[in-house]
Amino acid sequence: MRGRALHFVFKVADRTLTAKFYREILGMKTLRHEEFSEGCEAACNGPYANRWSKTMVGYGPEDTHFVVELTYNYGVKSYAKGNDFIGFTIKSQEAIARAKEHNWPIKEEDGRHVLEAPGGYRFFLLDEPQPKDKDPVQKVTLASSNLQKSIDYWNGTLGLKIFQQSDKSVVLGFDESQAKLELQDIGTAVDHASAYGRIAFSCPYDDQPAIDEKIKSMNGKILTPLISLDTPGKATVRVIILADPDGHEICFVDDEGFRELSKVDPEGDVLLDRYIRTDKS
Repeated sequence: MRGRALHFVFKVADRTLTAKFYREILGMKTLRHEEFSEGCEAACNGPYANRWSKTMVGYGPEDTHFVVELTYNYGVKSYAKGNDFIGFTIKSQEAIARAKEHNWPIKEEDGRHVLEAPGGYRFFLLDEPQPKDKDPVQKVTLASSNLQKSIDYWNGTLGLKIFQQSDKSVVLGFDESQAKLELQDIGTAVDHASAYGRIAFSCPYDDQPAIDEKIKSMNGKILTPLISLDTPGKATVRVIILADPDGHEICFVDDEGFRELSKVDPEGDVLLDRYIRTDKS
């Protein structure tokens, strides 16, 4: 299967502090900001039918970088965090220095600097210069209750390649040049609570029906069958939403449409700040 790692989705309740963390501490840029009047048909904002917003932040354009999608549901003040999300690894001495400068709490763990984003999401910062010619984002780490079942699904069914493997973890991806997915065996059931996220990949439009057929043939879980999603004033994309054996949500969006949708909006910061002020969020 052909694929490209795109982003990970976090639900956020405090847009002001969240924006400070990603922009001023991690040093990411606002790539685009979009507002929606009602819930997403593919549950992009979770099981909420209300007004919501999506903010994409990252170290560069979505065509060439793995980024973060910050989903804000108006009126939702907090989300319960489970054990499903373990961490997001970034290579950046610069982010460590900014965290110290801003007195953002830092812990040290296994040679990594650990920061918590608002909402309790953990970021592992490697004490190395932030690369200028490629994406600083290294991997996203999620929990697995049974590593072999996870490998069978992600490698055997979805076709991600194995780059590293041990008794307790596996690192997978579609290409060496892309950010990776790491799965760690936690020895217990995976609890997604209400803060659960979603990892997104793109694939050619013509490959999406084959994914649908393959998952159906193995009685896998399809949360949202192939559906087209509109973004006001922007490109329409087609998605299929799956769930792995531990219930981690996976989006496959058509690459052609997504490259149009994900173009950097130079007004992204202005839009985000405007809606934060209006909502006092």
